[in-house]
Amino acid sequence: MPQCPQGVRELGRNHPWLRFPNSCSAEACCCQAPRKHPAIDRQIGAERGLWRHSDQSKKHLSCAALVLGTWGGGLVHGPAAATAASTRPSGSLTGSSSTHEFQAETRKLLDIVARSLYSEKEVFIRELISNGSDALEKLRHKLMSEGKDLPELEIHLETDSKKGTLTIQDTGIGMTREELLSNLGTIARSGSKAFLDMLQNQAEASSKIIGQFGVGFYSSFMVADRVEVFSQLAAPGSPGYCWCSDGSGTFELSEASGVQAGTKIVLHLKKECMEFASEDRVRDVITKYSNFISFPLYLNGQRVNTLQALWMMEPKDIGDWQHKEFYRFIAQSYDEPRYILHYKTDAPLNIRSIFYVPEMKPSMFDVSRELGSSVALYSRKVLILTKATEILPKWLRFLKGVVDSEDIPLNLSRELLQESTLIRKLRDVLQQRLIKFFIEQSKKDPEKYAKFFEDFGLFMREGIVTIAEQEVKEEIAKLLRYESSTLPPGQLTSLSEYASRMPAGSRNIYYLCAPNRHLAEHSPYYEAMKKKDAEVLFCYEQFDELTLLHLRQFDKKKLMSVETDIVVDHYKEEKFEEHRPAEECLSSQDAEDLLAWMRNALGSRVATIKVTPRLDVHPAMITVLEMGAARHFLRMQQLAKTSEERAQMLQPTLEINTGHVLIKKLNQLRLKQPELAHMLLDQIYDNAMIAAGLNDDPRPMVNRLNDLLAKVLEKH
Repeated sequence: MPQCPQGVRELGRNHPWLRFPNSCSAEACCCQAPRKHPAIDRQIGAERGLWRHSDQSKKHLSCAALVLGTWGGGLVHGPAAATAASTRPSGSLTGSSSTHEFQAETRKLLDIVARSLYSEKEVFIRELISNGSDALEKLRHKLMSEGKDLPELEIHLETDSKKGTLTIQDTGIGMTREELLSNLGTIARSGSKAFLDMLQNQAEASSKIIGQFGVGFYSSFMVADRVEVFSQLAAPGSPGYCWCSDGSGTFELSEASGVQAGTKIVLHLKKECMEFASEDRVRDVITKYSNFISFPLYLNGQRVNTLQALWMMEPKDIGDWQHKEFYRFIAQSYDEPRYILHYKTDAPLNIRSIFYVPEMKPSMFDVSRELGSSVALYSRKVLILTKATEILPKWLRFLKGVVDSEDIPLNLSRELLQESTLIRKLRDVLQQRLIKFFIEQSKKDPEKYAKFFEDFGLFMREGIVTIAEQEVKEEIAKLLRYESSTLPPGQLTSLSEYASRMPAGSRNIYYLCAPNRHLAEHSPYYEAMKKKDAEVLFCYEQFDELTLLHLRQFDKKKLMSVETDIVVDHYKEEKFEEHRPAEECLSSQDAEDLLAWMRNALGSRVATIKVTPRLDVHPAMITVLEMGAARHFLRMQQLAKTSEERAQMLQPTLEINTGHVLIKKLNQLRLKQPELAHMLLDQIYDNAMIAAGLNDDPRPMVNRLNDLLAKVLEKH
C-alpha cells in the first residue's frame, strides 16, 4: 500500500477533521469532513511548505482540497484554491421544495426596499458583508460563552464574470429553516436586532453587531434577478437549506446536502449590473465601505481588509507610521498630518474618533463652503457616509478623519443621518473637544500653532461670522491670534491673553485693522489712540474686521475698533488737552475761519469739520460711527461710486490738526491762491478717506497730484 507523503500526513495530524482515502494509509482522505468546521486555514501549505513536496504529495493535497470544496462551496486557500473554486458545487437539493410568500403585505413594499431605498447600487455589498460580520460575531459570542475554541471566522467573496455571479460566504452562525423563513421571509425583520434584544445587558457583544433594520439583505435584488442562499446552523448534525427567490414576492425553501456551516449567498446578476462580477469593481466597493470589518475579508482568495480601524484602538498602541498610513487612506492625500486628535469617550455619547489637520495649506477650492465635510462617518466600523456634513460644523471642514458612534440615529438605508437632538449633541461635543485640543496645542508649541493659524485661520473666522450662538462664537474666538502694540513684531497673542493684561476697570478690547504693522503704527487712528495708553491688537487679514464685528464681545468685554472709540469719545465729550505750545497751532479765530471755508469748499462730502488735539504727525482724519461696518457695507454692496454719494451714506466727520504744516499752509493759501488751496484741500480730504479705508480707488486723484507737483516745481 503506498504511503502518504510527509506533507499529507502533517496535514492530517494538524487537521484531524480531514480523513484521506485508504490508499493514502491510515491518515486517509476520503473526504468526510464534519460540517461544523469552517474553511481551511488559508496559511496551510504557505507556512508549512507543503507545496514544495513531490508531485505525489501535490496530488494528494489537491485531492483533499477538492474534497473540501464539496461542502456547499467550502472555500480553499493556497495554490489549489483556483481549481477547487471552479469545481465546488453550491449544495444539492435533497427534499421537496416549498414556495412561500413574503410575509410583508405586498410586492410593492419589496420593490421599495430593494429598488428605491438606497441611493447607490454598490451598497448592497456593504449590506451583505455587514450581515456576514454579524453572523460571525454571533458565532464568536456563542462559542466563547460555552468555553469552546474559536474556528477561523472569515468572509469570502468570489466573482465569476463568465457566469455573471457574485458569491458572498461567511463561516458564521448559520440559520435553521425557521430562521430562514423568519429572517429572509419578512421584510424589516432582523435577526441581528433580535440578537441585540436578547443581549441588551451584555454591552461588548451588542456593540459589535452591525445590522439593525433587517432590510439590508433585500438590497441584493437591486443588482440580481435571482438570489440563492445556502445556510447551515453551526451545530453538529444540523441540516443545510437552500433559499431562492427572484424578488417577485415569493421564495422557495428546500433542504440541501453538502452545505457548509455558515451562510453563502449567490447573486445571479442582472445584465445591466455585470460590473459587480468584476474583481476590481468589487474590491473598490469593499475598500470604500467595509475596509475595517473586524473579521478577515477575502476576495477571490486574497485578503482585502488589511488596514486596522485605528479609531477603535488605544492611542498608546498606535505608532506614527500607522497614523501616516491611515491619514493617507482616509484623506486620499500624500502629505502628512500636522496635528492628530484621537478622541474616545462613552459620555455623554459613545464616540470613537480620529481627526487629522493636513500639513498642506488649503487652496481656495478647499476654502469653498460648497466642498463640505471631509470626515467619514462609521457605525461599528462600517462606512455610512464618506462626507458626514452633519457631524461637524462647517467651519471645521478642513479636518480629515473618522467618527464612529453607536448612538448615531440612521435611517433604514443606513445612508442618511436623521437630524435629531442627539446629532446636535454629538456635533457640540466634537466641536468643544476640537477647540480644547487646538488651545492645548497653542500652549504646547506656539510657533507651530502660529503657522497653523496662518494657514487655517480663515475657517475660524468663518465660524465666528456664521454661527449664531454668542457662547460658541467666544469659544472659537479663543483660537484667534493677533499682533499687539505692546508686543514685539511677529509675536502673536490671544484675546484671552489680552484680557489678562487689561488694567482693572477696563471694559474694552481695542483693535485696528490695517494691511501690515507699519501702516497700523503710522495710522492716524493709532496715533489718536496713543493718548489713552491702551493696548491695541493689529489685524492684518481681510476678514478680521468682519469677524470682530460679528463677535462683538469677548469674556464680557466689548470689542471696539480704535476708529469707533474716537467717535464714542466725542459723544461722551471726553476732553484731550492740547500739549503743544499755542504758537505752533492756528489761533482760535484762524481755525474758525478755516473751518468755515473748508465746509463751504467740501460741501456735501462731509457732515461736519472739527479741530482735534489727538493728532501730531497727521494733518487730518475721517471719523465715522461704526467705521468697520461702514467699510464692509461699501465693499460688499459696491455702492456709492462718487464721493458725494459715499458721504451721504457715511456722514463722515473731517477732523483737522491745526498744528500740522499742511493745515497752516492751507490757511495761508485760501486767501492768496484760492485755486491751489482748493486742490490742496481736496488732496487732504482724499488722503484721509484712503487712510480710513473708505476710498478703494485712488486713480481719480492722479491728475490732481500731477497738477500739485507741477505747482511745486514752478519756481525750480
